[in-house]
Amino acid sequence: MAKWFNGELMTNIIFVRHAQSVYGEDDRTRPLSEAGLKDREIVLDTLKDRKIDAFLSSPYKRSIDTIKPASEHFGMDIITDERLRERKAGSYEEGLLEKRWLDFTFAEEDGECLDSVQKRNIEALKVILDKYKRKTIVIGTHGTALSSILHHYNNDFGVKDFLRIVNWMPYIVELRFNNNELVELIELAHVDKG
Repeated sequence: MAKWFNGELMTNIIFVRHAQSVYGEDDRTRPLSEAGLKDREIVLDTLKDRKIDAFLSSPYKRSIDTIKPASEHFGMDIITDERLRERKAGSYEEGLLEKRWLDFTFAEEDGECLDSVQKRNIEALKVILDKYKRKTIVIGTHGTALSSILHHYNNDFGVKDFLRIVNWMPYIVELRFNNNELVELIELAHVDKG
């Protein structure tokens, strides 16, 4: 169902943070776990009665595979965008998570700073908002990438908010825009794998 804001039809972006995946050497090709494969049904159930105009995704396998049953239900291909990829992770050393959130320009060796993740994801989102005005789009995404987007629209979104959703796989959240202005955020569904 289309939503209206001050007489204007809104653009609805439904972000789907990927379902649980299997950790491996290559971050791009990590498959979904057995539980993650089952949890894709929650994504389909959340989306199946909506009017969806397009499916986009990070090029990472786990993001594509999470929204694939829904895209197949609608008979649509998934368009990938390299800018929507996850943060390049370096060290998982304790304390670095908080440091990254306190200083968006900080990156550990061989890692990517949150500022970089946010800039490329917002750049992609602005293009999507312009191209799909007054449409409903599904975007397959990641925890850090999505959190950087949420922080862009709400500077108070920080490490505690990230930790609240870090184990939600999948996590489905709808952002409603009037042109490029975010006017509403609705959490639609999640599975807590914590």
